Amino acid sequence: MNIKEAAEKTGLSNDTIRYYERIGLIMPVARKENHLRDFNERNIRQLDFAKTMRNAGMSVERLREYVGMVFEDDPETIPARKALLIEQAEEMQERIDKMQAAHDHLLYKVENYESHMRKAEDDLEKEK
Repeated sequence: MNIKEAAEKTGLSNDTIRYYERIGLIMPVARKENHLRDFNERNIRQLDFAKTMRNAGMSVERLREYVGMVFEDDPETIPARKALLIEQAEEMQERIDKMQAAHDHLLYKVENYESHMRKAEDDLEKEK
């Protein structure tokens, strides 16, 4: 499949796909005789993985580190790979917890708007 089809399938832009290939987040994509990229399902899975990890907040540098270990295919790097994923999951959970707390706070404000927020707003207006 060409880059346009790969972009449609993954939801990534053409430029992002080219960038991910250029920096090594995906393996080099085969080329057709006319030198256009010819994406296969493995490339699509790699792009989907990169997209998921970026959405999880993993930096490009850390993702390159992880993918580099995967591409080396050295079983001795498995503990390091797992540790990196665990660390990323823990960081993501911290962000989720912070967002959940903010969400809960907003819902509290909405539920108690008349009894709490309206008075606080009035008090702010009086201070001006």
